[in-house]
Amino acid sequence: MSNNTGSNLSIQLQWKDLLLPYHDIGPRGRAPKLALVADPQGTGLNGMFVLSRLAAFLRSIEAGEQRDLRLLERVLVFPTLEGLVRSSNESDQRSRSPRTLAEAVMDLTRTAYYRVDICSADPEIEEIPQVRLYAPNDDERASACLFGLPAVIERPIADIDVSSQIRAWWFCGGENFVIHAGQAGGLQTGYCEDLFRSMVAFLDRTGIVSGLRPTSEDEDLHYFGLEQVFVVSAEQSGIFSSKLNVGRWVQAEETLGYIHDGFSGQIRAPVVAPVAGLLASVRRQPLLCTGGLVAQILMPDSTAQHSLAQRLGERHERRIGRGR
Repeated sequence: MSNNTGSNLSIQLQWKDLLLPYHDIGPRGRAPKLALVADPQGTGLNGMFVLSRLAAFLRSIEAGEQRDLRLLERVLVFPTLEGLVRSSNESDQRSRSPRTLAEAVMDLTRTAYYRVDICSADPEIEEIPQVRLYAPNDDERASACLFGLPAVIERPIADIDVSSQIRAWWFCGGENFVIHAGQAGGLQTGYCEDLFRSMVAFLDRTGIVSGLRPTSEDEDLHYFGLEQVFVVSAEQSGIFSSKLNVGRWVQAEETLGYIHDGFSGQIRAPVVAPVAGLLASVRRQPLLCTGGLVAQILMPDSTAQHSLAQRLGERHERRIGRGR
């Protein structure tokens, strides 16, 4: 049973007695084309901020407030789940679990063709905006490039975060994506602007919204396979400091930061880049144990990475133009 609750459409999941508010925007007479979910644990403030703004933007198109823009497909948007799931049964409300939330979202999003989970790294790590794929097919590889984010990264299935919605979507067909950006627990408005532009580009290139004119600021995207992610780990404990910004290119043997002694403050050791590549993430929580993650470097295997991503995107656009 659906209920209108202000700017949200809510559905009463009778089998769990949960009221889950979300945005259901576009033609109701068809299955959703796109489902967008932010971090269900409530720490992904970047995703929450971007999806709430995107939902308002789509609603303004649906209401005819955006000149020359048309919403052609149905879109489901879940800016956040934490604190918004309500129950008429007080004991059930106290006992609900993350698994229950995942099941509720799964029930609503299983028929969407595109599904996107926007996450943040844990509070210790800052990451560039990136699309992550897990055991992808060629369609997912092509579609991932349509977001126009700086990096598309293939990762092994074992690396899927336990809280990620993609675990529930795994056997639903369609295309599934995880987007990482920034740092959990905080709001980084620069990354939010990047993510919002990427969502608009995806809406345009998949034909979900017509009349958009996204900027071409996504030309420098790179695709990285399973063997192109190099993890830099700490060889000793201490306090780690780095002045480098994520998203820059580093050279082999370049200093990424320093490990200081927690008592004397003296430098114990520099941390250097073992390989050259794109600095995709760096540690921001200073306290560091031996073996802890310091940074991740994405290694292009050749200068053909850029053209590969472009070809995948162009092939996908041709496929969309021909229709499914």
